[in-house]
Amino acid sequence: MTTPRHVINLPRIGEKAPDFTVDAYPEGKVSLADYKGKKNVILAFYPKDNTPGCTKEMCSFTEDLSLFESANTVVFGVSTDTVKSHEEFAGKFNLKHQLLADEKFELGRKYGTVGPDRTTANRVLFVIDKNGFVKHVHEGMPENEKILEIIRGL
Repeated sequence: MTTPRHVINLPRIGEKAPDFTVDAYPEGKVSLADYKGKKNVILAFYPKDNTPGCTKEMCSFTEDLSLFESANTVVFGVSTDTVKSHEEFAGKFNLKHQLLADEKFELGRKYGTVGPDRTTANRVLFVIDKNGFVKHVHEGMPENEKILEIIRGL
């Protein structure tokens, strides 16, 4: 007999984004509330530091970081890795955006990217506007230009 997989519900477009406070690299803690009324937020959940797809995705955000910043948007990579792992990953690939360490899976579970039977996140990107509402959800590898178009339309 197989164990049934739990259905994971992602926040929907138009819903208020779940608030969070989580440890971050390069330092401190990050809260969604810190950006309310100030900046749009990208939460890019990815499975694991130093894996090929995740490295490609995080490096592409660094390459386009000035474009996101000029669109008044902050980019966060999110995985269940530790702050120390993020430090090594960012150093190895010269990543310039913050990486959030969801070691207890709380953020991933709030956003439906980490199921109750999993310890890594599914690759899902959320665009959250300045008012704290989910404006776009993308499952799989994102294309930055398409994400930037969405942000510019907010």
